[in-house]
Amino acid sequence: MSDSGRFGGISLPVDAAWLSVPVGVVAAVAIVFAAPLPADAARMLAITAFCVALWVGTPVPPWLTGIVGLGLIGTLFSTDLALFGFRSPATWLILLGILLGEATRQSGLARLVERAVLRRVPAVARDDARASYRYLLVAFSLIAVGFVFLVPSALVRVLILGPIMISVGSRFTQRRARLGLFLGPLFVTFYGSAGVLTGSLGNIIITGIVDSAAGLSIGWVEWLLWMGPVMTVGRTIAIVAIAYVLYRPTDADALVDDAAVPDRAADGDERRMLAFLLVGVAIWATDYVHGLHPLYGALVVTVLVFLPRVGVVDAEAVRDADFSIAFFLGAIFAIAEGLQRTAFTDIAAGAVLSAVPADAPLPIVLGAVSLVSVALTFVMEGLAVASVLTPVLVPFARDAGIPLLPVAMVEAVSLISYFFPYQSAVLVGMIGLDMADSGEVIRMATVCSLVTLLVLLPIQILVFVLFL
Repeated sequence: MSDSGRFGGISLPVDAAWLSVPVGVVAAVAIVFAAPLPADAARMLAITAFCVALWVGTPVPPWLTGIVGLGLIGTLFSTDLALFGFRSPATWLILLGILLGEATRQSGLARLVERAVLRRVPAVARDDARASYRYLLVAFSLIAVGFVFLVPSALVRVLILGPIMISVGSRFTQRRARLGLFLGPLFVTFYGSAGVLTGSLGNIIITGIVDSAAGLSIGWVEWLLWMGPVMTVGRTIAIVAIAYVLYRPTDADALVDDAAVPDRAADGDERRMLAFLLVGVAIWATDYVHGLHPLYGALVVTVLVFLPRVGVVDAEAVRDADFSIAFFLGAIFAIAEGLQRTAFTDIAAGAVLSAVPADAPLPIVLGAVSLVSVALTFVMEGLAVASVLTPVLVPFARDAGIPLLPVAMVEAVSLISYFFPYQSAVLVGMIGLDMADSGEVIRMATVCSLVTLLVLLPIQILVFVLFL
């Protein structure tokens, strides 16, 4: 999906992209014949290296690389291992999230939100571009946070909110204001998702692997209580401040004279879609009572959305949704399980542990986890990092004698701290909306990520130290 079937990689010229194939082949062969590993572990690592090379260079769509990876795993190991990811509830939660995103778009809920905000513009902001910018930036950033709870896919949220923010930004004559209203809320709905378990596919993948590998089930409410205050609320405040400082209008008169407020009345579909999504939030928020995986909340909402005479969309939404991401997800979960079964994760954990001082305090260990996570995002897509790194961190935490919960959470934060578009399809999706170019997205991503890693992450680690 990365956050959806539109998963993207590095945008390279065609010839350069195809260089990743021989690079992947050479790396795989070198691992098989030269790596000091048991035969099974070397073969699984070779498949991983080959797939990662193709996911980075993207000579073919990442879902197709996933199919190749599944075929290699099935041939060299077993069909059971190749199909392991399709049994994961995390996979099905993501696929249902794609359906819900398509239903949200078709229901008109996003347009309802736009109309509601524009009708409530304070009188003082109607003729003052700077006051109007402040109001709209804060209002739509809060809505972007709300969408984190409602739609479990950052790319889907960006694709829903992006056109709305372009429309709202057209009220300003200065491009910097239009850019700020576009980037601010979209980065809020992306970066702010670290604090909500179902808000980021990286969170879902990490917790799915942790549950499978270590038997540790992290609840929706538990994740929110630990991470929400700093990584959703704090991060939202930081991003709003950054967008205001970088992009606020310099001219108080920079408003379009005839900017109109959409006046179409809300219909039942829009309101029912919101009600259905709130049902899902209620199920997720009460997991401490019923103990159900977040999958079931999404399942209930999906049934309601498509239920004849009750729902808001029909089978057209299924045909319009892109489910090719399923093959990518199946491959990364199979790789993660294969690395664990062949004991590569134990070997890698030992290597990682050797670089950490003996009896290192929790802040040092968590800092090392963050550093490794961020470093890996420079060579592979964020969700691929989650699939490769998380199985290593499970035995790492166990052998280091530290709780796995903060390790998983710090990894999740670090995997939503990007600098360049090739690191995440969500950033690629922002550029694809043709409002901001790559340089502008890189600028915003860099500032937001540095604030996260240098200010907010230390605060989050301090919370773990004080209260864990």
